Amino acid sequence: MDKEKIKAWIQASRPPFFIATLIPIIIGFLMAKDHGWSGTRFLLVLIACFVVHFVTNIANDYFDYIQGADLGNAIGGSRVIHQDKITLSQLGWAIILLYFIGFIISLYIVFGLRLYGLAPLILFAFFSSLFYVAPPIRYGYHGLGELFVAVNMGPIMVVGTYWVIADKPSWDAFFVSVPVGLMVASILYYQSLPDMGTDESAGKRTLAVRLGKQWSFIVLILWLTIIYLTIIALVATGLLAWPGLLSLMTVPIFLRLIRIVRSTEDWVLLDQHGKYVRMLYFFNGLSIIFGVL
Repeated sequence: MDKEKIKAWIQASRPPFFIATLIPIIIGFLMAKDHGWSGTRFLLVLIACFVVHFVTNIANDYFDYIQGADLGNAIGGSRVIHQDKITLSQLGWAIILLYFIGFIISLYIVFGLRLYGLAPLILFAFFSSLFYVAPPIRYGYHGLGELFVAVNMGPIMVVGTYWVIADKPSWDAFFVSVPVGLMVASILYYQSLPDMGTDESAGKRTLAVRLGKQWSFIVLILWLTIIYLTIIALVATGLLAWPGLLSLMTVPIFLRLIRIVRSTEDWVLLDQHGKYVRMLYFFNGLSIIFGVL
């Protein structure tokens, strides 16, 4: 495989978003530290989660392309098909291979480690990964993308990691996972704002499309505010130590993002400011990590 093809697959994987997977895994792992440390189990979870994240991204590219959702002036996706860097057939085979790898790792976690209770969570994660934009369900086309992402990247990933390490689930891990899931979902929500026009034209009724421009802006403010409130509540109840309040240092980033959205007439231009919502996730995620140490 030549360098250009490797670069194309890296582009398809969308590396800037992999931090979304790493933070909840670290949180779940650290919360389970009192039950012993297992590098092997951590590695299994890490590989499985990154494989599913990767395959979700390219599956979205694949099915959005064949359904016409990422054509024309659409911004979403990696654009590797449109740029003729990777063929549709190559993406299809990669999807099959990656799901197979994830399936094998999951079989070992459930049956090899005898964590049978994890099976429903893993099945939910796999099916929601595939049917985000794949027919016949296509829940991302019906305004449910953020909900499923919040559940998968929050409770399922944090509690699932904790479960693999500690051999049991934890309500504490569940509650701590709530702002994590909300933060990852907020990235998806923000990234859908520039594509509202093309998504609606393609019949992709995302949450932002359903809300319309005015309510989408209001929901963005409320969404990010709730994240801060949940972190404060976790510290107040003792589920997070005081370093969790370091998240309040990101309020200026939050305010800057809101000012940008409010002052931008053409929301297609919001795509170039996506770094701010990712910064909010990264620094707030770090504050939660420090809070569980």
